[in-house]
Amino acid sequence: MKLTIYGAAEEVTGSCYLIECGTQKVLLECGLFQGGHEQERRNWDDFPFAITEIDAVVLSHAHIDHSGRVPLLVKRGYSGPIYAHHACKALCDIMLQDSAYLNKKDAEWENKRRKNTEELVEPLYDVDDALSAIELFEGTDYNTIEEILPGVRLRFLDAGHILGSAIVELWHEEAGKTSKLVFSGDLGYRQSTVMRDAAVVNSADLVLMESTYGDRQHRPYESTLAELKEVFDAARQGGGNILIPAFAVGRTQDLLYLLSQHYQEWGLENWSVFLDSPMAIRTTETYAQFQDLFDVPLFNRAGETPGLPNLVLTRTTEESIAINQVRSGAIIIAGSGMCTGGRIRQHFKTNISREETHIVIIGFQAYGTLGRSLVDGATTIKLWGTEYPVRARIHTVGGLSAHGDQADLLQWYDEFEGNPPVVLVHGEPDAQRTLARELRKRSGVDARIGTYAQTITIG
Repeated sequence: MKLTIYGAAEEVTGSCYLIECGTQKVLLECGLFQGGHEQERRNWDDFPFAITEIDAVVLSHAHIDHSGRVPLLVKRGYSGPIYAHHACKALCDIMLQDSAYLNKKDAEWENKRRKNTEELVEPLYDVDDALSAIELFEGTDYNTIEEILPGVRLRFLDAGHILGSAIVELWHEEAGKTSKLVFSGDLGYRQSTVMRDAAVVNSADLVLMESTYGDRQHRPYESTLAELKEVFDAARQGGGNILIPAFAVGRTQDLLYLLSQHYQEWGLENWSVFLDSPMAIRTTETYAQFQDLFDVPLFNRAGETPGLPNLVLTRTTEESIAINQVRSGAIIIAGSGMCTGGRIRQHFKTNISREETHIVIIGFQAYGTLGRSLVDGATTIKLWGTEYPVRARIHTVGGLSAHGDQADLLQWYDEFEGNPPVVLVHGEPDAQRTLARELRKRSGVDARIGTYAQTITIG
């Protein structure tokens, strides 16, 4: 068995790994590159392997940086099976169509900018490509071993990250010898209020491991709750709005649960809570269909959040625009989570230059994104060619992360027997170097940082 790294190498987005099992080839993840313009241009590049030689695709979860190039793969000729957990399949049905819609809008904006003075651009892929990809999905359950190719077996275990997220176990048997790769996927935060803890794995010949927060610990959960209460109290006294850029899958549902649980304590009866994201609304309804995968009763059968009576779901553009007339007392939860697109940018346009506005960042912000600029203290931002001064108060609340911190990652690895070698992916260089150093302290673990196009023999 051989592993070649083609994405999320010394960076966080674009997850993509080629697994060669003898003459058979499995593509593990097929994600979009996200961030600034230069990063996103890479999505148009040719795939660094022959698409016609791929026999199966395996996805750990539905986040776009892990699944977002699947429609492009299909558009360019792939027609084989795509294996994912049933809930991951349901979410991809939503997210890949939404990604296609955003690609279309981006192409329309670029063509408008060019004003017919240059060759028109086409979207990376369209909704038909996304639907064609979904038809290839084969859903499976956790804890079920399945032979996906002759001599190649697959099992998904709960990664505790988002709905349907999985740790991937792959076995290849050839000439009486079995090799095993374990891919962590994105591992969840053990203090998460909603998701279960990541499953324990005991054996591997190689561990391919994420490292997003490999250099830090999250704030204690109690401190996070106290900080959120302080934000709500300050905003109520100042008379402004609260804007929360939230990832439609995972973070939004965690946040809705927290708001319902602390409704009285945080004085939320004085607010209108807007979930201003059609994709997040559809995702929340999907979460309601998989209650058995959560530690808590998250939603009722209609996808509603008990205990949050002032939640307003804004599906249409007109409903979203109307929110901008609200000058005080609005909590606006909108995508995108890294502020690279979506309705949150419209709300920034109206609110970010108002001193009474509070912006709460609750998720990872990759280099090159607007969200990262705000976290790093930007004094102005550019929206649709216009500069806006940043006068709003920016709060970074790390304790709501869907990713495990360094302690979670090390604890998960420590369950393996025999200290198998580790290759780190899905992390920025500083985080990876720190995590690799901590792993090596554990009886001399062979911990390496994966690099682009690097090939590693397993077993």
